[in-house]
Amino acid sequence: MFTLVNLDTSPPESLKSQVLQMVVDYFSDISPVPLTPSNPLYQLYQYVIGFEVHLYLQGMDSAVDSSARLILALDDEDPSQVLGFALYLPSQDDAEACTLAYMAVAASHRRRGIARALLQRVTLHRPHVELACVASKVPAFEAMGFQVLAAQGPQVLLNTRDHRSDGMVAVQDLAPIYQSKEVRQIHAYLVKQHGQKAMREAENKRDRLLDQLAYQAQVLVKERFPTIH
Repeated sequence: MFTLVNLDTSPPESLKSQVLQMVVDYFSDISPVPLTPSNPLYQLYQYVIGFEVHLYLQGMDSAVDSSARLILALDDEDPSQVLGFALYLPSQDDAEACTLAYMAVAASHRRRGIARALLQRVTLHRPHVELACVASKVPAFEAMGFQVLAAQGPQVLLNTRDHRSDGMVAVQDLAPIYQSKEVRQIHAYLVKQHGQKAMREAENKRDRLLDQLAYQAQVLVKERFPTIH
């Protein structure tokens, strides 16, 4: 069994490191650019998403009301172990709304109701929840009460209601991360390891994957709304 814990300040380092490890381990499951380890760009995007979540967790210690919130599922028998987490971003000007940024459950504890419990806890605090995921994951969220709203690039936009909130959400700006010295160093290392040609092909594979996911998202939305053109 598990216990849910709500946090509005950054978690202790031992729990934070487990959350960040889950983000890295389940990168392909939760990233909007779900590359597989076979793509040489995998490590770069893995670093970016890990750093993004790190910044969200770090920002929880600020006095800003719109900073991220975290819900952890902890092991009942060993509360020092994180079994899952949901990181959500409250709307700045809609007290009922939020965006689910990332959610993951340890592979060893899936299909035990943890994801559903995490989402239910999020909706308890902010009932108007929005999230985006790839088309293949939509049925799982629909089973948990979410409705398809629209295609959004390579993802499908879902919501607990039949419309989006008008409220603003403070999302992390990824541009400084991609332009950082660390990302440039990782890219240079990957070029040295794989070569320029392989890296160009990796970028092409990434673009083809995103195009394929965008097409799947559009097809799914048309299936849900066949009368809308």
